Amino acid sequence: MDFEKPVVELEIKLDELKKSLSVAKPEIAEEIRFLEDQINKLRKRVYTNLSSWEKLQIARHPDRPRALDYINLIFSDFIELRGDRLYGDDPALVGGPAFLENERVMILGHQKGKDIKENVARNFGMPHPKGFRKTKRLMSLAEKFHLPLICFIDTPGAYPGIEAEKHGQAVAIAENLMKMSNLAVPIIVVNIGEGGSGGALALGVGDKIFMLENSYYSVITPEGCASILWHDETKASEAAEALKITAESLMELNIIDGIIKEPLGGAHRDSEFVARNLKKVLVENLMELKNFSVEKLLSNRYRKLREIGVYAKNR
Repeated sequence: MDFEKPVVELEIKLDELKKSLSVAKPEIAEEIRFLEDQINKLRKRVYTNLSSWEKLQIARHPDRPRALDYINLIFSDFIELRGDRLYGDDPALVGGPAFLENERVMILGHQKGKDIKENVARNFGMPHPKGFRKTKRLMSLAEKFHLPLICFIDTPGAYPGIEAEKHGQAVAIAENLMKMSNLAVPIIVVNIGEGGSGGALALGVGDKIFMLENSYYSVITPEGCASILWHDETKASEAAEALKITAESLMELNIIDGIIKEPLGGAHRDSEFVARNLKKVLVENLMELKNFSVEKLLSNRYRKLREIGVYAKNR
């Protein structure tokens, strides 16, 4: 990413110095210490003043941890369940039961790939209708066996192809929204990267909603917004600011319940650090939600949904 270039250039130089340390002069060690100090200062300067557009670029970073990475780091005994029992399986969405410490839960999540081959296989994390029907089936299983639901959001959006529309894309998303609104178990939603439009919303109804520090939610990509409003995709950075897509903006608007800290530069720099923070949030909030009756849980969820988008002068 362009704004990272000064940091990356210094990191490359540091790696070269470290490789030559064993055979080089003693003064190289002093230069390494100086360079490490300069890199840390530069990282703080670059990554603590990111624009909305720059945060979006971090959310899209190819090395960013995916849903299955967090599942493996946080949960135990995860069993992936596949298929919608009507048409087929969709690898862009994964789900199944697991243990969060000693608590049985049901996990759902968008899954992108780690390279081109896997991204193509998983359709770049853009689900088809069969994927949403699969997650709806797993929601029903969660309700049947009284398993709290944990959802990881990371998608550019639902797949917009003609075949997806023929197979009922809009209906599949709407049915997920209706199902989650009335699901009689606690739901915790975490946006771990991209939160694009209806593809994100289909897993986004929750009693508690959190975002990683460099994730985003948006009804449309900034590029798409700029193309529609100004007929100029180069104005995507302006659109990103106007759309209020960052975790900080959504926290101010009362749409999410909290922001989960990432290391400087993004979650891909230290996925275990992020996983520890995420696990702590999940455990604490699940304990809180389990104290509510089903009636209270549903009434609170309904009120939370109804308050989104309400404008009040005193806010």
